[in-house]
Amino acid sequence: MSRFSLVIFCFLFVSTIVRATDVEYCDDNKEYEVKVQGVNILPYPIVRGEPATFSISANTDNVISRGKLVIEVSYFGWHIHSETHDLCDETKCPVAVGDFLVAHSQVLPGYTPHGSYSLKMKMVDGHKKELTCIKFSFEIGLVSSLAAYI
Repeated sequence: MSRFSLVIFCFLFVSTIVRATDVEYCDDNKEYEVKVQGVNILPYPIVRGEPATFSISANTDNVISRGKLVIEVSYFGWHIHSETHDLCDETKCPVAVGDFLVAHSQVLPGYTPHGSYSLKMKMVDGHKKELTCIKFSFEIGLVSSLAAYI
């Protein structure tokens, strides 16, 4: 295999297991204190029974000393799951002015149905003030994205 072919193969391989997801704000008319630049999901599609990581790149003009992430998940429009995480467990606190990354990993149960899901995430500060609210879609696949290459 030539070096060029190897580079192309590696690019295609990595691009199928990591995905930048389109993100929308919950309220287009609201000016949120935390601006979200994007969400990356690894692996993509998500594989049942294996770790999945959601990485959210964001920016703030204010220091955030503490807060919560409130997550709601829907499957075909039906609300199926809610969870709340301490912001400081998902990123370094206090969050300084500028760019920061929130990363959350978890293993979805093996019985999780494959298909399209939507996620809504609110970030609130220690006084329960909403700092941002985003929504995006993701897929849970039948098999590992690596299986296609083995």
